Amino acid sequence: QVQLVESGGGLVQPGGSLRLSCAASGFTFSSYRMSWYRQAPGKERESVANISSAGGSTSYADSVKGRFTISRDNVKNTVYLQMNSLKPEDTAVYYCKGSYRSTNYWGQGTQVTVSS
Repeated sequence: QVQLVESGGGLVQPGGSLRLSCAASGFTFSSYRMSWYRQAPGKERESVANISSAGGSTSYADSVKGRFTISRDNVKNTVYLQMNSLKPEDTAVYYCKGSYRSTNYWGQGTQVTVSS
């Protein structure tokens, strides 16, 4: 069955870094555009970063541009989100999503908390 399993979240101080991973199985990962979303308490889920199926094209929300980097390994079927210079407002549950035409798969999420 389809699985997207996020890992790497945790508690980090402002200015710190985390690297999230999302391991995929059960579908043709290399055909899917992959994305990271996040949802803070009381807020709607928002797109953070996207990467094309082959990894040649990426895009970012303005709020994370220059601080976050999305990447993927189509051999390991894994997408990553490197998060640097973290701010308290980055605190949220982070989800990965795979998209191909009208098909979307979501992971269960990993909590990121930025606090001193």
